[in-house]
Amino acid sequence: MFGSGPGQSHLIGLFFDPLSRELGLTRTSLAAAYGVATLMAAFLLPKLGSFIDKVGPVRMLWILTLALGSACVLFSFASNWIYVAIGFGLLRFLGQGSLMLNCNNMVSQWFVRKRGFALGVMSLGFPISMAIHPPLCQWLIETIGWRETWIWLGISTWIILLPPILLFAYNKPEQVGLAPDGVIATDDSLGSTTITGMTRTAALRTPAFYIITGSLFTLSMLVTALHVENKGILMEHGLSAQNAASMFTVTGITAAITMPIVGRMLDHFRTEWMLSGGLIIMVASLFSVTLITGMSGAIIYALIFGINNAVTMTFVAFMWPRYFGRKHLGSIQGFGQMIVIVGASLGPLPLAIALDSTGSYDITLRSLTILPILLAFVALFLRPPKQLSQLTASTAETKS
Repeated sequence: MFGSGPGQSHLIGLFFDPLSRELGLTRTSLAAAYGVATLMAAFLLPKLGSFIDKVGPVRMLWILTLALGSACVLFSFASNWIYVAIGFGLLRFLGQGSLMLNCNNMVSQWFVRKRGFALGVMSLGFPISMAIHPPLCQWLIETIGWRETWIWLGISTWIILLPPILLFAYNKPEQVGLAPDGVIATDDSLGSTTITGMTRTAALRTPAFYIITGSLFTLSMLVTALHVENKGILMEHGLSAQNAASMFTVTGITAAITMPIVGRMLDHFRTEWMLSGGLIIMVASLFSVTLITGMSGAIIYALIFGINNAVTMTFVAFMWPRYFGRKHLGSIQGFGQMIVIVGASLGPLPLAIALDSTGSYDITLRSLTILPILLAFVALFLRPPKQLSQLTASTAETKS
């Protein structure tokens, strides 16, 4: 999850200003390139998800890591809008889309009863990236330039990710004589932990799929908008560029502390209440950022946004196996993730257009709160599909 940083909005957004200055591109044109590229990348994820089901996530992880590092290096040669759009597409597909999909799939295969907590711990890589990457990259941009920064991001991706993937990663616990949740497998336990789950076709016929995707679409769209335009929003409210980037550290630390707690809560409380509450936190993020008048207000917003990121990241990983099982998880997760990333592709556009046309973000930010408010109500009607309870899944997998 940490290694997906080069493809995440909290890092890519830092490069909008230097790209605009050197290549002569407007904020709206950059947001459009980002949106179009993210949208195109999203449509590849269902195929990737099905491929993960066939070959396993480990093989895909090391291939995608090599590709992500290469994409970072190639982005350093960007010279026009088309090159930037292609670069954004590769970074978003390989980092924000593919690596996260693989990681979520692998952890979901290894844990059932403790899945929420395990996914919360795994997702710590995202806030750690949020805490480290933005201030470090802002410093590198100012010190050596944005092109050289992308080269170093590519090299560090290979160095950090490839060794542990090649040495320690396994697709499923059954490969090493274990059952999910770390139980030592026996003949009886292997029989009781048969991998089951709904097909993608069956999942698409359930109300649960559309409530989940609608909620995650909204969260992804709005969280991405705040990540990409974070620097511009905070500078509009009086912060310097470096202080604006440093708020990601506050957000990242808060998210890191909160994620395991959110995961534990998902294991113990009704999921529909948790999802509705997460959408209300999104409302708080959108509204609080418009009230910033100095560093103290920025810190309060960063704390709220940290909790917002924690619930969003954990929900994206948790919902699919919770409601649709493990057997066809890759194809279901890939299709759902495609819709989520479509939301991410649209997120930055309203704020970029608002800035270019009115010179301010605040009215648009407050207007966008309508979406999560509506979805928070709809989320209360989320229920597990009846089809899942009819399959021979374990008690923990089908527990309401």
